[in-house]
Amino acid sequence: MKSFKGRDIIDINDFSKEELLFILKTAKKFDPAFVKKDRSNYTLAQGKIAAVLFFEQSTRTEQSFRSAAQKIGMGIIGFNDPESTSIHKGESFSDTIRIMDSYADVLIIRHPRAGAAKEAADVAQIPVINAGDGPNQHPTQTMLDLYTMMKEAGPAPDGARAGKLDGITVALMGDLKYGRTVHALSIALSHFNVKQIFISHPSLAMPDEYLKILKEKKREFKVWDKLPEDLKGVDFLYQTRVQKERFINLSQYKKIKDKFILDASFKEYLDKGVKLMHPLPRVNEMDSSLDAHPNAIYFQQARNGLYIREALLSLVLGRL
Repeated sequence: MKSFKGRDIIDINDFSKEELLFILKTAKKFDPAFVKKDRSNYTLAQGKIAAVLFFEQSTRTEQSFRSAAQKIGMGIIGFNDPESTSIHKGESFSDTIRIMDSYADVLIIRHPRAGAAKEAADVAQIPVINAGDGPNQHPTQTMLDLYTMMKEAGPAPDGARAGKLDGITVALMGDLKYGRTVHALSIALSHFNVKQIFISHPSLAMPDEYLKILKEKKREFKVWDKLPEDLKGVDFLYQTRVQKERFINLSQYKKIKDKFILDASFKEYLDKGVKLMHPLPRVNEMDSSLDAHPNAIYFQQARNGLYIREALLSLVLGRL
């Protein structure tokens, strides 16, 4: 396993199964669910600076990275409005990265352009963490999704203890064609003995390139064009938004969108043990009446991002 000190976190494909498991194990050190007290260490990275560079808006990712950095003692610089920086004057992206590289110990970058994080990593001398580069990658989201599943997985039928990814069944639903979260999650889950079910309209089906990966690894999967009346055997349903902006024909969108909205009736599935996840933000694809159910775990999922990001910052700084 490669050392994490000084390492860029750009693409989920850069990480082996062993490395992913190591990150998940490290995140437990910061999670009150696994320790007797709050293990946030305000001196762990004292004196280090995180540059949080958000070229597009975000709530969960930006704020959880800021919180994670502060919880391990880091100072924070950066911006979330590039119009308030020299970029507004015409400064190039690479020059902005070089300047911020001079002032910080790690760069956390969110950008609407695919490949921007890799471009920044090629220029910077310090570690770069990709906080989302357009439709391409969002590796820390994938890691927190894995962590949530590991944390929430119930005991296997043979009596094995909870906390194992192997043996679970995960259904991914909604926009599987364009959704970066489901693409990366499917790849990450393929490292484990996980059955995957893809639920979408045929026009938004999981691209063949991802199904090919599962076939090559001999992982079990199914493709459904609607949510069945029974999800028996499914441990997690990962819901995503059907994206209106992807449709040229709005009448086609109107025919599809209501088939993949989870209304109050989905409580029957939750009652039977299916755990509901969502990368957020949601629009109208999940009824708020589901929020109070203990198996609706999307807000816990977002909270878990804090522990993953504390772990990653500590690792790339060589403090763990």
